[in-house]
Amino acid sequence: MSRTAAYPSTASYRRLVLKVGSNVLTNEQGLPDEARIAHVCSQLAELRGRQKEILLITSGAVASGRSLVPSTARPDPVILRQVLAAVGQVRLMKFYSEQLAQNGLLCAQILVTKEDFRSRRHYLNMRNCFRALLEQGIVPIANENDAISVTELMFTDNDELAALIASMMDADAVVLMTNVDGIFDGPPSDPRSQRIPVVHHAPAHLESFLQPETSRFGRGGMLTKCRMALRLARMGIAVHIVNGKRDGILTRLLSGSPEGTAFPPRRDASPLKRWIAHSEGFSKGTATINAGAEQALATPERAASLLPVGITRLEGDFQKGDIIRICREDGRLVGLGVAQYNFTKAHSLLGRKNQKPLVHYDYLFLSEAG
Repeated sequence: MSRTAAYPSTASYRRLVLKVGSNVLTNEQGLPDEARIAHVCSQLAELRGRQKEILLITSGAVASGRSLVPSTARPDPVILRQVLAAVGQVRLMKFYSEQLAQNGLLCAQILVTKEDFRSRRHYLNMRNCFRALLEQGIVPIANENDAISVTELMFTDNDELAALIASMMDADAVVLMTNVDGIFDGPPSDPRSQRIPVVHHAPAHLESFLQPETSRFGRGGMLTKCRMALRLARMGIAVHIVNGKRDGILTRLLSGSPEGTAFPPRRDASPLKRWIAHSEGFSKGTATINAGAEQALATPERAASLLPVGITRLEGDFQKGDIIRICREDGRLVGLGVAQYNFTKAHSLLGRKNQKPLVHYDYLFLSEAG
């Protein structure tokens, strides 16, 4: 992490994914802050006037439902969340639609679940929909479909959804609007803590000064934001964490002001590798590799594929085309890739030299490279 490294130039950003968190859109009682939502919409309209393409990821459906549904009944918490989300999503989108219309903009609602990203074909169909909306000058507004997303179908939070959509849409940057001024080297409430303007690499002691707990009305936390941001930066997408409670924060940021904490892009990755990078939750198997294979994959001077000779153990009934995890002997994730043949064939070739790669370099994403 750095306090002196150059802040990335934001003026060149053309396509942005803007994620607005629950703590930005709600008040102290957890109810919708309509004035804040209106201000976000006015800033969004100003950016559209500068020819920026905006994809909005919004939280707030459950909070909107909480303001409408009586709290006397206390059903199962999961069912209650579904009810609040189903009712609240209507009100939330109505407010966005009205506020954007006042600024001359048309919006569209897209509700998604994690399952929507599992199929490469479905993924591409969804990308075509987003692209068509942007071409028509329409603002796509996406949210997790909380009414049906439960347990394994849930995203970690809307930060994860923002990352998936940014990768899918080849965005230049992601802006995460939260209720703090960025990442600090200590508790933000401690006056001795200092904001870190630029993050390039995650230090080993990352967990020691980032709070792992979730936000008051959301599921995410700063630690998960930082990890996601570092992954996106490695794929060539800049990330900014800013305080959405501050008036004009978006317009200042896109005018070049070094707001919040920035994660500058470090390299570019193909659209296919960007999809693979976010597919750990969809994996169908695991390949455990030896130290030699890990070293070969991590060597930046060469484009190495995962060969059977470097694999010590296989797990899972995967087929050709499935996502598999690639791990060290201690279980730590090395990367993700698309299997070029099924488990049965892979197991028969285990440890053998001069065989076709189980994962070709073009279908491989290394989680800790460079």
